[in-house]
Amino acid sequence: MASLPFISSFSFLIVFTALASAAATTIKVSLSPLPHHSSSNVYQILNNLATSSVARAHHLKHHNPKAEAKTNTSSSLLKAPISPHSYGGYTMSLKFGTPPQDLTFIMDTGSSLSWFPCTSRYLCSRNPKCSWLFGSNVESRCRECEPTSKNCTQTCPPYLIQYGLGSTGGLLLVENLVFPHKIFTDFLVGCSVISNRQPAGIAGFGRSAVSLPSQLGLKKFSYCLVSRRFDDTGISSDMLLETGSGSRVAKTPGLSYTPFYKNQAASNPALKEFYYVTLRKILVGDKTVKVPYSFLVAGSDGNGGTIIDSGSTLTFMERPVFELVSKELEKQMGNYSRALQVEKMSGLAHVSIFQATTQGLHGGPAIILGNFQQQNYHIEFDLENDRWLPAEFSS
Repeated sequence: MASLPFISSFSFLIVFTALASAAATTIKVSLSPLPHHSSSNVYQILNNLATSSVARAHHLKHHNPKAEAKTNTSSSLLKAPISPHSYGGYTMSLKFGTPPQDLTFIMDTGSSLSWFPCTSRYLCSRNPKCSWLFGSNVESRCRECEPTSKNCTQTCPPYLIQYGLGSTGGLLLVENLVFPHKIFTDFLVGCSVISNRQPAGIAGFGRSAVSLPSQLGLKKFSYCLVSRRFDDTGISSDMLLETGSGSRVAKTPGLSYTPFYKNQAASNPALKEFYYVTLRKILVGDKTVKVPYSFLVAGSDGNGGTIIDSGSTLTFMERPVFELVSKELEKQMGNYSRALQVEKMSGLAHVSIFQATTQGLHGGPAIILGNFQQQNYHIEFDLENDRWLPAEFSS
């Protein structure tokens, strides 16, 4: 039976190292899956999600972006919704500009720069100047350009981002990010004027200084991803953004945490952006899969380890890890016959493997925990105490 380096159609248990917890002031943000005009064939959708997750996994392991950042702090209570979509991602709604414009972003813990499309056209060569964004009635500015200047000729700094599937490029703006009863000024955000296979903006929740949590000075953020059924139902849940100065020794009753750690591979500083956690073991049913330690913890060369990535749909595993997991699954499912017709319809019956060119690029996570396995769990990123919480959600 052909193997794919991800897990999607069966449940497995991942056990992490436990730690104490902390509490803080709360901000709510809504998350929802990304709207996408996909096929009505559920098997084709599954095939598309698998392809997207594998491509993103390769990108997370080998990309090397460079960016400068600026941070802000705040202590207000904020709220925004997140929703699931057939595309496989979860989107959130944020307001930028003056007057504020309601925009849709994919919530992504695997990248840092937030950006939105500045044009409805697929390709656009127009470069916005400091006074242009959504038309002449909306004020936007570069770092070194006064918003009231009538002779502003400076073009905002450009950027280019490569994702697992597609890319985007545009100009960096310093803009207002507007929540109810709170405005964050001088928020660094990208205004994309050209995109390839990127149907919506990205809200970057990674660990670098340009990320949304860093610029807002968040102490903690958390979410519970509602289940998807490969359609767009409009159901959403709240994302919480906490900015209070919570106590490092306070404990949330009944919850246990696992610490974050950073990949210290000097050859690729981009790996330090990811949320690495210590994976203790993987179970299929009640059987422990014996995974070599070198895959569970990142080594000095940057290889190995597990990251939490809300931007990946399906969970990715390096082939040696996946083969161990699939072998145990096949052992437990040995008395069942293969659904050959389903394999033909889904495109999962045959897998072609191509070796990507990675010359000069080394290291990366061995396991990427995608959002599919995060569904119906309370997921908390305690940034102040540098730890992560996955708690089963029962409500």
